[in-house]
This record gives sequence, structure tokens and C-alpha cells, in this order.
Amino acid sequence: AIIPVILTDRSIQTADESLFSCFIGSDFYEEGRMAADWLAKHTGGKGRIVELQGTVGSAPANERRKAFAEGIAKYPGLKIVDAQSGDFRRANGKEVMESLLKKHGRNIDIVYAHNDDMALGAIQAIEEAGQKPGKDIVIVSIDAIKEAIQAVVDGKINCTVECNPLFGPKVYDTVAKLLAGEKVPKKLFNKDELFDHTNAAGAIASRQY
Repeated sequence: AIIPVILTDRSIQTADESLFSCFIGSDFYEEGRMAADWLAKHTGGKGRIVELQGTVGSAPANERRKAFAEGIAKYPGLKIVDAQSGDFRRANGKEVMESLLKKHGRNIDIVYAHNDDMALGAIQAIEEAGQKPGKDIVIVSIDAIKEAIQAVVDGKINCTVECNPLFGPKVYDTVAKLLAGEKVPKKLFNKDELFDHTNAAGAIASRQY
């Protein structure tokens, strides 16, 4: 029908990429890689990891899992000892973490959560189990919502990688270019940052989400 289609936030699986003009979203793979690199650097490449995965089959869960696994593969001392889906939900993150703590006891050094909500739920479970998140167990997460950055400031999350959801301006500009007959890149990604103890406090005031 010659109607331009712009995909936002989630891509589609198709062999015919002419079906859409461009995809505007987050680089989920890069987010997972950033988390793995930070973890390797700040743990000396050693630790037993439990992974709280997002919704099974979703693009963020798939890419964040794959990139993280490939990132830590270079460090034989970093091992994923267990992985369960918490469906990107805080309550599920708490529930899964409770079961992992019962199963593994104090043999968990690191939690890698596919999003902040699950990480914040896991923190509740860790505290209720009498351990200190951020100290006894390193917490690495993705999203960088304001609440999670505050948790970094408080020392309960060690690192959160941004998943910038502010697509509006980029979508608007892309629509304008397409209407003007201009060519646009097939993929456009928002820039994501990483927040830890070095920069979290300075970022709190400017967070828009």
C-alpha cells in the first residue's frame, strides 16, 4: 500500500525487511555486553552467578541473555549456576530469588537481572534472607530507572545499564524525514549509559523515568 511502517521498541522476525521502513529501539545485545564487561572488571572475573531472565522468548530477554553469556565466556571464573525467568516483574523477581537462595544458600555471589524491577524484587529476598545486597551479593541489572539508580547510590545495586525508552523525538524526526522523501537508516538505537557508584548520584536529578 506504499505506507511507511516504523517499528518502535520491538523488532519483528521476517525475511522480508522491505515490510518496514526502519526500526527504532534499544540495542538489547549491547546492554547485556555492557553488563558482562562491567562485572568482569569489578569482580576480577570470578563469581557464581544466578540470572533472573525476562519474559521467555522476548527480544530483550533473548539478546540480554545471549550477550551476557558470550561476554563472560572469556572469564572461566565467572559461572552461571542457575537461571530462571521472573517475567520482568518485581514480585516474580522476589519469588525466584527466594527459591534460588533456598536452593543455593550462600553459594551465590552475583545476581544478573534482565531488568531493574526483578533486581529490586531480588534485593527484598536477599535482605529477608539476612544478607546484604550490593555487598554479600553483587547486583547487576538493566534499565536504569530512577529507583534503581537510587539503589546504586544506596549501595544495594552495584551497576545498572540504561535502556533508554525516550523514543518520541527520534520517531518524530524519522517520520518527518520519510514524509520529506529522505532515506533513513534501517536501524536506529537510543544511546544507553551505565551507572555505578562513580556516576549514579550525579544522574538522579536529571532522570526522566
